[in-house]
Amino acid sequence: MDTAEREHRRALAAELVDDLLEQDVVAVALTWVDHSGITRVKSVPLAGLPRAAADGVGASPVFDVFLLDDTIITGRHAGGPVGDLRLRPDLDRLTVLAGQPGWAWAPADRFDQQGEPHPQDERGLARAVADRLTVHGYEVQAGFEVEWVVGQGDTEEFRPAATGPAYGHARQVELSDYAADLLSALAEQDVEVLQFHPEYAPGQFELSTTPEDPVHAADTSVLVRETIRAISIRHGLRASFSPKVVADGVGNGGHLHMSLWRDGRNLFDGGEGWFGLTDEADAFAAGVLERAPALCAIGAPSVASYLRLVPQHWAGAFAVWGLENREAALRLVAGRDLEVKCYDLSANPYLVVAATMAAGLAGIVDRARLPEPVGVDPAVLADAKRLPTCLEDAVAAFEADEVLTEAFGVEFAETIADVRRGEITRFADCSPEEIAARTRWRH
Repeated sequence: MDTAEREHRRALAAELVDDLLEQDVVAVALTWVDHSGITRVKSVPLAGLPRAAADGVGASPVFDVFLLDDTIITGRHAGGPVGDLRLRPDLDRLTVLAGQPGWAWAPADRFDQQGEPHPQDERGLARAVADRLTVHGYEVQAGFEVEWVVGQGDTEEFRPAATGPAYGHARQVELSDYAADLLSALAEQDVEVLQFHPEYAPGQFELSTTPEDPVHAADTSVLVRETIRAISIRHGLRASFSPKVVADGVGNGGHLHMSLWRDGRNLFDGGEGWFGLTDEADAFAAGVLERAPALCAIGAPSVASYLRLVPQHWAGAFAVWGLENREAALRLVAGRDLEVKCYDLSANPYLVVAATMAAGLAGIVDRARLPEPVGVDPAVLADAKRLPTCLEDAVAAFEADEVLTEAFGVEFAETIADVRRGEITRFADCSPEEIAARTRWRH
């Protein structure tokens, strides 16, 4: 970044400070999400925002090899005490946090000391893959479904904070003040919620947000989760986004919705292919389906993910697709988008959108075609292909996939594999109950 750009960012941030002062903001949280899906943070007092915008805030690159329990491994390309990066806030996404009085938030991009993008910057990778699609004449719109459970706040065990039935209005009534405060906070932060409802598991809720460009969709996913966490704490409750909160229960998903656009037209609608798909949307979806096992290393990246990713739990455990089929890894929402159901919220949302777009673009380039859709529960079909049943198999599929490893780059892809295997080692001797307990409050 040259001197002129640095001073422009400093001046822009200084202008924002005046407005933030009027809203009683005293500090700004700068977040990024690590390879294990944990949102990390460095914060600056409000007066330090112009300096942070211009020069960045220091952060060690060792976070690239943090596991979800804060264990630090030594990878092939990362680890150790040497080095420094600069966190640079995206001022366009600067948001006053309604659930945390006195605070504002901005997602950060990571750069080296010379101002070059860090080769393992997750947000930067998402932007780079979106730019590749733009070069080919396409845009993507994306959005996440966020599922979480609300527990009583005074115990490490999970005790649901509501006892009403699955999808039942009684559950929503029990926590109506909590839900109203949450939805108000999100609206105040300019997050457009499409719907909110109680989900299947005890104390579980879900909300989905309006589609955005993929980088901003990942930003919004982070903002939504941290807002849920903050509002829960203010109500004396505790939120978990873990893929398996209780070993024998239904887990939390983090489904991704993605649509492909060209010249203002949604290519998932108005075509002559399956259920109105255009050839390009068919190819995009086929690219994602072909790489679904490898994508699990990104979108279902924890050991606990594979306690959730089982048949007949609407988790999308089979590498098939179908129209409104909630047991398929890819559910086509006719005339709208593709839902990837095998992902969960232990994933880094920036890596999720990056990898899914890369897979879809490869499908377009290769002119791939979807197989026959599956219109039944795939568990009843003898030849239905299961997705990986453990994290090790997903990592092996990822390492063997040239499209994804090329999109990530050697250093990034190998560090992802190192981190995943580090977690596998940490939980090697754990029972499902122990895995659920040790991951319950990490995400």
